[in-house]
Amino acid sequence: MLRSAGEEYTSGQVLCEKLGVSRQAIWKNILQLKEAGYQIESQPKKGYRLLESADRLVGADIESRLAPDCLCRRVECLETVDSTNTRAKQLAELGEPEGTLVVAEEQTAGKGRRGRDWASEPGIGIWMSLILRPQLKPQQAASVTLVAAMAVAKGIRECCGLETGIKWPNDVVINGKKVCGILTETSSEPDYIHYAVPGIGINANTPEFPEELRDRATSIYLETGKKTDRNALIAAVMNAFSDYYRRYLETADLSLLKDEYDAMLVNMNREVLILYGMAEDADPEKSEKGVAKGIAPSGALLVETEAGLKEILSGEVSVRGVYGYV
Repeated sequence: MLRSAGEEYTSGQVLCEKLGVSRQAIWKNILQLKEAGYQIESQPKKGYRLLESADRLVGADIESRLAPDCLCRRVECLETVDSTNTRAKQLAELGEPEGTLVVAEEQTAGKGRRGRDWASEPGIGIWMSLILRPQLKPQQAASVTLVAAMAVAKGIRECCGLETGIKWPNDVVINGKKVCGILTETSSEPDYIHYAVPGIGINANTPEFPEELRDRATSIYLETGKKTDRNALIAAVMNAFSDYYRRYLETADLSLLKDEYDAMLVNMNREVLILYGMAEDADPEKSEKGVAKGIAPSGALLVETEAGLKEILSGEVSVRGVYGYV
């Protein structure tokens, strides 16, 4: 309510009437918000005014920004955790419903694709994992990663005003550099998915990167020169994800999202290098060049090679630009 009022004051009486609580309850909550880092001005006979939001993750702040029909209904916000994916999987095993989001200020054992470590410094990034329970076959779950990439790309565009793209299958890029990675883990039987957990890591306010990463990694802060409101960005991503996810479930594939994904694909109609195996130790002699032609409804990358059009599956290969990361 204070945020929506902008620079105007909101009287304590109005807050009491709309929320159905006492003045004392309002005052206690204002104090809690101040302790959490929100700068709130109080003026007799005028009320309260929000000057600046907290520079920390707050579950209630994120929840207050979600659309009424958003899939995400509850946010568990942690100071530190080994991995938000691990925590989300634990909650899923305990029966936590679809739409529960786990966010953390710091991960001590963040995970990337293929067992790689993911650096998760405290207080500057977005590390979050969402519990999903799609009624799909296990082989269809890989497309959840592509849906999440679309949501992150759209969320950053809308919240931060930056042009974003996707390097298939799961890297969101800005100006040719990676700003987000996604790892989806599932629990399933041969014909049934118990749950899927897409884990999303966004370089939000990272001020710098090690020398070896500077040519292929960036952050929203480095691209804009100012800190982004992480609570607002998380909500924007979740709102976008809800819309894409519903369309994805309609057909159980990406046929309704294919055109929009292709428009975000940074390698569309460009020459790419297909590396069979992990990029860092793939055999160059077994690599193959081709031109990216978008995605199939299954989420596979379509590549026109000398041998014809191939469908590339993300679990088998790495795809990058011929002359670098993109």
